[in-house]
Amino acid sequence: MTDTQAATIPAPTPAPDRQPLLRVTGLTRHFPIHSGLLRRQTGAVRAVDGIDFTVNAGETLGVVGESGCGKSTMGRLVTRLDEPTGGTIEFEGTDITHLGVGAMRPLRRDIQMIFQDPYSSLNPRHTVGTIVGAPFRLQKAEPAGGTKKAVQELLELCGLSPEHYNRYPHEFSGGQRQRIGIARALALRPRMIVADEPVSALDVSIQAQVVNLLDDLQRELGLTYLIIAHDLSVVRHVSDRVAVMYLGKIVEIADRDALYSSPMHPYTTALMSAVPVPDPRRRHSGGRERILLKGDVPSPINPPSGCRFRTRCWKAQEICATQEPPLAVASAGHQVACHFPERGPENAATGDGAPAPA
Repeated sequence: MTDTQAATIPAPTPAPDRQPLLRVTGLTRHFPIHSGLLRRQTGAVRAVDGIDFTVNAGETLGVVGESGCGKSTMGRLVTRLDEPTGGTIEFEGTDITHLGVGAMRPLRRDIQMIFQDPYSSLNPRHTVGTIVGAPFRLQKAEPAGGTKKAVQELLELCGLSPEHYNRYPHEFSGGQRQRIGIARALALRPRMIVADEPVSALDVSIQAQVVNLLDDLQRELGLTYLIIAHDLSVVRHVSDRVAVMYLGKIVEIADRDALYSSPMHPYTTALMSAVPVPDPRRRHSGGRERILLKGDVPSPINPPSGCRFRTRCWKAQEICATQEPPLAVASAGHQVACHFPERGPENAATGDGAPAPA
């Protein structure tokens, strides 16, 4: 998305009357590591290691973080495409954490997923009509007017021609393929959609079109989104609230405007400083210098004790190594997991802030 396309950012939708549609508590996913002739478990990859958040009906929650922080795994857990190791997932008050395939089938109508790669997520042997109509067959649902008419209406809703019904995926561009994936996700009129980096595999010139399509569909159909992305400009454009993940943990959750204007976690501050600004005068006048994090991201097999960001944090002290900071309320609608948050009460008195660029 270009700077011009992202310049006009809609204001977040007010949320006083919203009720939690999705509630995640203590969610974990550890992938076991086996070795030796007997294939004994010798460790585990702690991809998602105890996260808590809610998604209110009608809102968009954006999830950002570095590659490998557990964003996509979290999305697969929420849609029950993967089995959680621990914690609970509640959808509309129903615990779906360990529901089997049969018990989850009715709930598939209400929660769907848009995948990252529009090339591998569509079966090349099936026509568009077969792909988009698959949810009707799997759910044994016969739409009014027949499946073909419903599929053609979905294609038109997503900016494609109804005449594409009998074509195959290889005949479409990446952006068109992603629209087919979106149409498939919308087939059963779900209440919530989890979008796993829906535009990261697309050309920059197409990304804005797909993002605008998602916005239009939300307004028209009353959808709730959980959008996973690493592009901060995309997340800022579409989200009402933003959650920041680091090494399997959520380190900060806040309203979009609050997070982008006043990030409290040092990791979020470093992320925001990396957003490109075309005009150097704007960067210096904004007072946010580029922060270069030192060292590599620790291994999720053996994460650091206490705060997981402490090995790269310029504010780390002894307590950061011994006590893991909880995700606590720092201000209205703003939660942060840090012992020494940026712009926190203890920093306001000392004037402590972000460091000069390394």
